[in-house]
Amino acid sequence: MEKWNQTSSDFTLLGLFSQNQTGLLLLVLIIFIFSVALLGNSAMIHLIRVDPRLHTPMYFLLSQLSLMDLMHISTTVPKMVFNFLSGQKSITFLGCGVQSFFFLTMAGSEGLLLASMAYDRFVAICHPLHYPIRMSKMMCLKMIIGSWTLGSINALLHTIYVLHLPYCRSRSINHFFCDVPAMIPLACMDTWVYEYMVFVSTILYLLLPFLGITSSYGRVLFAVFHMHSKEGRKKAFTTCSTHLTVVTFYYAPFVYTYLRPKSLRSPTEDKILAVFYTILTPMLNPIIYSLRNKEVLGAMTRVLGTFYSTKH
Repeated sequence: MEKWNQTSSDFTLLGLFSQNQTGLLLLVLIIFIFSVALLGNSAMIHLIRVDPRLHTPMYFLLSQLSLMDLMHISTTVPKMVFNFLSGQKSITFLGCGVQSFFFLTMAGSEGLLLASMAYDRFVAICHPLHYPIRMSKMMCLKMIIGSWTLGSINALLHTIYVLHLPYCRSRSINHFFCDVPAMIPLACMDTWVYEYMVFVSTILYLLLPFLGITSSYGRVLFAVFHMHSKEGRKKAFTTCSTHLTVVTFYYAPFVYTYLRPKSLRSPTEDKILAVFYTILTPMLNPIIYSLRNKEVLGAMTRVLGTFYSTKH
């Protein structure tokens, strides 16, 4: 085994489940969640594209969130399923780099995009007269491009660094994908400087946007409670509670995982928390947004009605 570790550049992913009947049942559940996430996010992107009533900044941002969720879950689940069913646990050095890059890109970009969505709701509810100026199509486009660009740059820097670390101990990653915190303990050099960089990145890309979102919604809720229109208050509260549900599901496990010191972490706990932001959140986002949003439900009814009428 030691000889293999030194002569091969491949990594081994130990996976999420044991190779037994319970593991197989859990894998079937993951495949079901993956299918729902693919269908839900694809449907959301299609609805926003074809329905003119959804051609607003909020829904353009939401379509990008669905695209990120699609890519997020597709980065980790197919490889995990393939490894379990084939009995192989290896992933090539290049494959690990590609998986790490796309995972980190989606993680950082989605964090920034959720902050942009919170700002959009803040302006819409607290400064409605300024909304067409503050959230113009150009501003919306800048937010989207900024989220993707900053997320990609951060991911590229971390991926290049982590792949240049000398791995002279084991190449067995105790995770179901190439996650940076799971790879760091395998390096045979002092990594405290890099761990500090991960800490700083987590603050910049996750904690600060989360604090910004919390602040925005604090102001929004204050404005909602002072609204005279009962219908307007209900609509604003529903929209905000939907966003806050999505934000909490995404940020809480992510921040908890990446900001904890290495001494307080356990691989099993990290893997369970990773299931939330890599598998469950991409499935839940389109469900939460569609079930709690009358405009999305209306668009779904119109599109299905058009489809049904063309068939008959």
